[in-house]
Amino acid sequence: MRRFAVLFFLSLSACGVAYIPAEIRQGEGDAAVQVVPLTSVSLLDANRGSRYVPRQLPSAFDATAGMGQGLRGLGALPEAPVQAELRPAPLQLRTPPNVTRGPYQIGVGDVLVLATPAGGNSVEELSGLLASQNRRQGYTVQDDGSITIPDVGRVQVGGATLSAAEDAIFSKLIENQIDPSFSVEISEFNSQRVSIGGAVRDPAVIPIRLGPVYLNEALAAVGGVETADPEFASVRIYRGGELYQIPLDQLNNNSQLQRLELLDGDSVFVDTQFRLDRAEAYFEQQIRVAELRRSARTDALNELSAEIAIRRDQLAEERSNFRDRLEIEAVERDYVYMTGEVGEQIRFAMPFERQSTLADALFEAGGVAESTGNPGQIYVLRDANNNGQVTAWHLDGSNVVNMVLATRFELRPNDVVFVAEQPVTRWNRVVQQMVPSLILSGVNAATN
Repeated sequence: MRRFAVLFFLSLSACGVAYIPAEIRQGEGDAAVQVVPLTSVSLLDANRGSRYVPRQLPSAFDATAGMGQGLRGLGALPEAPVQAELRPAPLQLRTPPNVTRGPYQIGVGDVLVLATPAGGNSVEELSGLLASQNRRQGYTVQDDGSITIPDVGRVQVGGATLSAAEDAIFSKLIENQIDPSFSVEISEFNSQRVSIGGAVRDPAVIPIRLGPVYLNEALAAVGGVETADPEFASVRIYRGGELYQIPLDQLNNNSQLQRLELLDGDSVFVDTQFRLDRAEAYFEQQIRVAELRRSARTDALNELSAEIAIRRDQLAEERSNFRDRLEIEAVERDYVYMTGEVGEQIRFAMPFERQSTLADALFEAGGVAESTGNPGQIYVLRDANNNGQVTAWHLDGSNVVNMVLATRFELRPNDVVFVAEQPVTRWNRVVQQMVPSLILSGVNAATN
């Protein structure tokens, strides 16, 4: 027995250093340490104790490639060609086919008015989005078929009837917890039009409204036909690639022809000199103008797509450069240090634009080491005011319920998360350090 004691003493001497466990000692060392048990009450103090705003990502991660640039100008439209006068020829009546037009469909350019009943409650509920009857607010239908109501958002109404548009707006208001009584009206009709030209007093483009537009009403709206002899005049209608003709004297004597309904896109030309070529030139000009508008819009959209693609590549390059700088640690970051008996001792990088919790850091480091760590001794060391006063927030994870607190405990830059070892782990490590020395000392004693 005495020999074993001697050997034990010799082995400790031969070690040179003994195993020194890492632990937290309250009130010792250069920094005054205060250990605070982590509870639901102290958790609030920990999170309020020091304010932390997570670092923000570069603006390239918030930007989108779309740019609100308008289409380029269409340029000068072609002049109407002038043709030589032809000799009159017999007029033939050729009317367009009868059509049945359904309810008015809202289109691009129309201006909608949302009206509410008079009274304080409704206007207060709308919070200024909709005006009362004496202050009605108009909203123009955009090229994507939607209107934008402040604080409510975009509502798709293109192609819808007034009733369907009212239902769509009502549903959108309900989504935003607004339940007003209101009605939808169209204050400006800009999406459906009929052009009137030729021998009329005031050539114009007439909008199609809720009710039908008849031929005699359209002619009256531009001041009527100006001709000394109706016998040699005609009204020609260009519709859907076809040219129709109505002699003016037959139009004046036939109520059914007068009530001919005009449709969106119709072009009406009144010729008092029997010049069919001039009418054809007029419609050809209309076709060319439409083609120029389509071509100009296509070119502008192609230019816009190219600009968006360039912008998208630029944003992708900026984001890639940021990731490369992040990889080589050229970007300033906030860190939390994981030490003690964790799965892996690491420097935990705090995320951008959101708070990180103790649970995030523990799971990033592999959690508490199963064989060596003591879940009842989890500490977060924090020098909140950089004055040497260190607070050790102690989480007793031996009660699994307390781990819920870890999901709510907000970390701060330069926090040190420390997990203590189990008592048996400490003993095993001391023994592991002693055994080689004991064997070596025994061998030396035997040989001597």
